[in-house]
Amino acid sequence: MLARSAQLRDREAMNPLMLHQTCDLGPIMAVTASITPTQAGSDAQFRLEGRADAIVLPQPASPERTDNLWKTTCFEIFWQPIGGTAYREFNLSPSGRWAAYDFDSFREGMRDAPVSAVSISTARDRSGLTLNASIAAELPDPAQVALNAIVEHEGGSLQFWALAFGPGKPEFHSEACRQMIIERD
Repeated sequence: MLARSAQLRDREAMNPLMLHQTCDLGPIMAVTASITPTQAGSDAQFRLEGRADAIVLPQPASPERTDNLWKTTCFEIFWQPIGGTAYREFNLSPSGRWAAYDFDSFREGMRDAPVSAVSISTARDRSGLTLNASIAAELPDPAQVALNAIVEHEGGSLQFWALAFGPGKPEFHSEACRQMIIERD
């Protein structure tokens, strides 16, 4: 029982994301994220530390599937079965909108992914912004997972944050970003 409790606590721990080396520093000084598998899918949390009042946030909107959320401040999860080439991408907007896509392989065969429900809530405080998401969708297990953030500054420039990056430009679809292994007990 003690080992199981420690595993759950470790899964729920916030993981630091790294800023891509080509990005300028800005009002957000750190990003952390966590993900916990659930019977229905997964729960995730992203935390921006810094001056959230100095970044671009989309206006609150009805919680519905929407494309192109990554063009402004947005959080992403990539979920790929271990040993497979197919993967699923979730885009989670502070507006409450979301998107989910399935791919057959690296950026190939993109289509809307089946999702039962997505619930997003955000909270701002003096030290930053927190986004919580609950996703009800069938997800493979075990899986390698990426947690990413795109942060838009007031001048329109973007910061890219991830658990890890492959060489070159920031590419969230790269398997190099999927540094977390998720297994349900």
